[in-house]
Amino acid sequence: MKPAVSVCLFFILVSFSSAKNNGEEILAKMYKQYAGKWMKTFSFTQTTEVYKNDSLTNTSTWYENVEYPDKFRIDFGDKNSGNAAIFTTDSIYSFRKGKLARTTVNDDNLTFMLGGMYFYPFDTVKAMFTQYGYDINKSFETIFNNEPVYVIGATNADEKTNQLWIDKQKLVAVKFISYENGEKEEGIFKDHKQFGNGWSETACDFYVNEKLVQKEMYYDCKANENINPEIFDYKNFTALE
Repeated sequence: MKPAVSVCLFFILVSFSSAKNNGEEILAKMYKQYAGKWMKTFSFTQTTEVYKNDSLTNTSTWYENVEYPDKFRIDFGDKNSGNAAIFTTDSIYSFRKGKLARTTVNDDNLTFMLGGMYFYPFDTVKAMFTQYGYDINKSFETIFNNEPVYVIGATNADEKTNQLWIDKQKLVAVKFISYENGEKEEGIFKDHKQFGNGWSETACDFYVNEKLVQKEMYYDCKANENINPEIFDYKNFTALE
């Protein structure tokens, strides 16, 4: 092969390779689209269905309030029951009948990936994705529910790695896959609706080792409304009004 042809082919291959988004570039697209614009608060009522061995075992109502980037509270059943969980950056405080029942480590990253990421510097966002086990140097593109998606964290769907699937048009998460302690967890986010300058799924399905464990349906969704900051104060817990 002549040197001039070799050089030309080299630049064609480099251009083709660089045209493909890696995970960091996909995150950058999402961040550019929504940082400084995403809704600051989000509240909704949720119908929660719990499944075991493919059978529905329980249905309950949850009341949820989010103040991005990292304040999150769920009240279970009657608002006045005092049964709730308050999530902070690193801990979950669980209350039963208004009393603190236990404190556990908060290893949930969904609040971050579904909106909280837009309230941190981008370098922090990249570091947190790495901390959560996503290889942001890997990505591929595919079709999910008849829509084109980016996938962060893998080079193909068969890799047993943590993956975040992103709708290419809306640039919002539609699926995650994670592996921990020999188990595969999968969440599918559906029926997205726009709230303010952001989006939220209004239905979710969660699976463990390919078995359905929980379905969620949102309604009475409200964005950018004033939420009393005292509801997130785990040291002075009060039931919702």
